[in-house]
Amino acid sequence: MNTVSLSENHIQTVSNFQDLVSIPFIGENNALCWTRELIGDFSEIVKKIDFDGNMIELSEQELRALQLSEQGNLAREILISDLQLLKDHGASPILNLIKYYERDDAFPFFPTDVYSYHVDRSPIPTDTFLCTYYGDASELIPNSQADQKILIPEIRHELQKLYGAEDEGFEAFLSEFFFDLHYQVKPNAIPVNLGLGHIWRLAIDHPESKVLPCVHRAPVETNGQVRLMLIC
Repeated sequence: MNTVSLSENHIQTVSNFQDLVSIPFIGENNALCWTRELIGDFSEIVKKIDFDGNMIELSEQELRALQLSEQGNLAREILISDLQLLKDHGASPILNLIKYYERDDAFPFFPTDVYSYHVDRSPIPTDTFLCTYYGDASELIPNSQADQKILIPEIRHELQKLYGAEDEGFEAFLSEFFFDLHYQVKPNAIPVNLGLGHIWRLAIDHPESKVLPCVHRAPVETNGQVRLMLIC
């Protein structure tokens, strides 16, 4: 899937990188998308790289060293260009090949891994940028269609049992273990698939933010398929 829903009022689409990084988030808008139809064979790059473990970072030097067809080279030039655009903007982009993310099983009733709907947080003003070039794409959900898990009574009760102390320090505990970043979708919620090739900018929780952080999650990967993804 590489289409983007244009009907969501929390999403704004743009046609160039400068608008992507410069347009401010206002009101309900907390996601910007530079919609693109990319050329090139990104699967060729994925298939050229064999790795152990669940995930690796692919450097520009490793990209340039690959022997690729014409279509593979077109894909490589797009990857290098996207990395440079974000670096010039002052970001620190990472290009990952992902088989799967590590699951969090420390708290079985409350997973805090990236497969759970969550928001990102930073102590300084910044945004999350991401783009999936190959494989399963991430999803986001309108804030109106999700509830912060720590405010759901039965979940909060379990967390208080886990904390095992008086209320003093409980809120700090929720933040320290990232429980407060996770959300539960409401019945009949409609996730938005971020598609392939589009660069997204998502609002995060930081001290100067004027909008709600964007609720999103990593997809459960198709068995055996490696994702090629840029994130910063």
